[in-house]
Amino acid sequence: MPWTRTRQRIGAGDLAVHSLCLLLVCFVASPVSPITVTSPPELHASRGESVLLVCTFSSTSRPTSRMSVDWSYRPPSGGAPQTFFHFSSKAFPPADGQFQGRVRWQGGPARGEASVTLLNASLADNGTFTCSVRNPPDVHGSPTSHTVLTVTPKVASVRFSDVGVLLVFVLLPSALVTLGLIARMCCPQKEHSHHSKAYRSPIEVTEEDEYAAWQMRTKMRKKICCDLDKTEWEEGYYSQKTSPPGEQGVAESQC
Repeated sequence: MPWTRTRQRIGAGDLAVHSLCLLLVCFVASPVSPITVTSPPELHASRGESVLLVCTFSSTSRPTSRMSVDWSYRPPSGGAPQTFFHFSSKAFPPADGQFQGRVRWQGGPARGEASVTLLNASLADNGTFTCSVRNPPDVHGSPTSHTVLTVTPKVASVRFSDVGVLLVFVLLPSALVTLGLIARMCCPQKEHSHHSKAYRSPIEVTEEDEYAAWQMRTKMRKKICCDLDKTEWEEGYYSQKTSPPGEQGVAESQC
């Protein structure tokens, strides 16, 4: 009887040992895989721009409804990180605070994406942004990644289109006016002569007009003189016929 009890105790102990070994074998056969989250260490943006906060993850387990993403922010002055965005089956953007209405979900768990977009970046957004991803059973490894964002004042820049508009509407008319002035300075005499002929006063007398008038007067005097001589000659001719021969003379023409 004692021997039988002893054998029963040994058999129960062996069963417990075998059960423990079986659990260990099952645990080793299905180990927990680590998850890796990566993001750029630094990002730079100008004030007013939209910034894509990139976050990617890799996991051996297929993302399920238990998978979650958290984004937190810590200012340059330090302090505890403040979570402003959460994703679990759907996005939960910030309802208040510094980032209210300025965060857009850009992730895709099936693609290993957990990125968000920060709209209208300001100088107050300078600081460290942390992306945390959990995808059970992958809970070990590096489930978080950090990005330092630097926002600077926007520098005024001149676009090529602005330069083109300036050239067309300002410099081109100025160039045309300058060419016109140069052309006028190179040909002043010709323009003045044309202007004089076109706008000469009706009472203005030129040398050509005076010479023409002198020729006209000369012709008129010659014509009058010839008419007078002709008349005198005719009178002398008829008077010779009636007068005595001794008194007859010959009228000479003065023309």
